[in-house]
Amino acid sequence: MMTPESAGTRPSPLTDGLVFAEGPRWRAGRLWFSDMHGEAVHTTTLDGKTTRVLALPGEKPSGLGFLPDGSALVVAMKRRALLRFAPDGSSSGGSGTDGSFTVHADLADLVSDELNDMVVDATGVAYVGSYNTEPGTGVIVRVTPDGSAAIAATGLEFPNGSVITPDGRTLIVAESKGRRLTAFDLDDQGNLAQPRTVATTPDAAPDGIALDAAGAIWAAFPLAQEFRRILPGGEVTDRISTGERMAIACTLGGDDRRTLFLLSAKNWSADALAGARTSVVETLHVPIPGAGLP
Repeated sequence: MMTPESAGTRPSPLTDGLVFAEGPRWRAGRLWFSDMHGEAVHTTTLDGKTTRVLALPGEKPSGLGFLPDGSALVVAMKRRALLRFAPDGSSSGGSGTDGSFTVHADLADLVSDELNDMVVDATGVAYVGSYNTEPGTGVIVRVTPDGSAAIAATGLEFPNGSVITPDGRTLIVAESKGRRLTAFDLDDQGNLAQPRTVATTPDAAPDGIALDAAGAIWAAFPLAQEFRRILPGGEVTDRISTGERMAIACTLGGDDRRTLFLLSAKNWSADALAGARTSVVETLHVPIPGAGLP
């Protein structure tokens, strides 16, 4: 098994001073991510220049995505809504630089728990998971570009990070409490069907995920304090330790999509992290590029 240590390299720091970095997305030369407990959305360049693009006090931001017109969507976990803003002020979403946004979709009537992570397809359809606390009660909500929403899948065990394959025909979600990666067929109307297990992770719960061009999943494992690359069927080909920090989320980006962005943090809770800024973003060059969305 190849590890960063055996390859003669370790992750390199990109940016720090964060409270709880989540939801990384690569877009147009920048890494986007939420600082969940820092209550903001940021971007950073490959040289580490980090900019706050949206302040979200009290909103607990998580998953990110983009509509075809360039406006950004962000999951507001506590509000149970998708918020929309235009980073450059070019669309009707409002400019994020002054903290303004609109509610793209209110999901409070569909989801009783907080919301969680999200993936947005090429047409702007968003798939949002729930932060459920009871076994088997997790859902994925489908939100169309006009903000209409409906339940797309039920019975999940804490749906978390999600990806869509390059052909747009399969959605894969990490079920954290189920300790597995689950795939759904995705049709032209955005419906999810035929759930099936891609891989099980019986020793640890997966969080954020990324897909590579070989069909493997990079997954964050918070309590195991490592990132893993997992093949369909469950074989682990690579492990990246995060030491004393929890591995939270990852994505593949950069010009060739071979830069693996690794987000980690020291603690889950906002109370424990109050005043602390110990979450970091690191990078590692990998041989197999990213594929699909996000």
